Amino acid sequence: MAKCKTRRLGILTAGGDCPGLNAAIRSVGKAALGTYAMEVVGIPDGFAGLIENRWRLLGMPDLSGILAQGGTLLRTSRVKPDKYELADGRVTDMTGAAAESYKNMALDCLVCLGGGGTQKNAMNLMKKGGMNVITLPKTIDNDIWGTDVCFGFDTAVNIATEAIDRLHSTADSHRRIMVLELMGNKTGWLALAAGIAGGADAILIPEIPYDMEAVAESIRERDRRGKRFSIVAVAEGARPAKGTISGDDVQDADETHHVATQVGRRLENLTGIEARVTVLGHVQRGGSPTPTDRILATRLGTAAADALAAGTYGVLIAARGDTWEAVPLADVAGKRRFVPLDHDMVTSARRIGTCMGDE
Repeated sequence: MAKCKTRRLGILTAGGDCPGLNAAIRSVGKAALGTYAMEVVGIPDGFAGLIENRWRLLGMPDLSGILAQGGTLLRTSRVKPDKYELADGRVTDMTGAAAESYKNMALDCLVCLGGGGTQKNAMNLMKKGGMNVITLPKTIDNDIWGTDVCFGFDTAVNIATEAIDRLHSTADSHRRIMVLELMGNKTGWLALAAGIAGGADAILIPEIPYDMEAVAESIRERDRRGKRFSIVAVAEGARPAKGTISGDDVQDADETHHVATQVGRRLENLTGIEARVTVLGHVQRGGSPTPTDRILATRLGTAAADALAAGTYGVLIAARGDTWEAVPLADVAGKRRFVPLDHDMVTSARRIGTCMGDE
């Protein structure tokens, strides 16, 4: 049996749920238990469970049959150890309590599965709490710095693409503009990928502020060419460019939090074509992970077990092409991976005539 520098690890899932979490828990746990004979401690409800010293040992039976399941066996929360809300509403720093629980659980390292916020929280626990930590990149937004891709992203792209496919037939039947809002508050990876895969005619993402008149003109031009419908994929964080906001836009923003509703109303006014809005919401984060996400989560999970065995702590286990890399958490925490304006997907979208909202 391989020599191992970690005897007992804790594992938790934090932030929003996404497909692939159970696959990652399974692979970390099975490799740690089977290959390295470690003890695996499951911590429920994210950092809340750590702060409150709640845990249980996980064995092979706990990890059986969960590969294809969505959600997370351990459940999750958005609790932050340094900004913990007490029952009376006061917010306090519970990093010390989390560190004490870490000691009570006799952990050698804490494995945190999560998005950008989780990377920062893990970094805080390492620096202020003196804990050994390893993180894994999960988020459908695909915006964690330092990794090529995050698990959960591929499944969300598949779900969003299917939604766009289904909108095509109803849009064509009625001569409509169909506006589909997708997740992506700060970055547009999901809207961009699904928009291209689904053949959207316009894609609006946070990295490229849009001019509504430019979007409307692209739809009017399609209408002049006899196209009966247009599909607009919009990330929830997409925003108009400065100097292009009209009074109607401001009024719409007061009435709804959904950018797709604002976009749909303005496009209907500007083009005279009926517009309908679909907000996909949390559907994008649910359900069984795709084979691609299952494989990615398994690869990164077993890589995390290898890093644990080697005593490599304070890192994000990042996807690098067909392999993985341990990226120092100090290089990752607090950073976000945005869509580059010259990214191949953006260039490809423009070359096939997709309106990106700026021209």
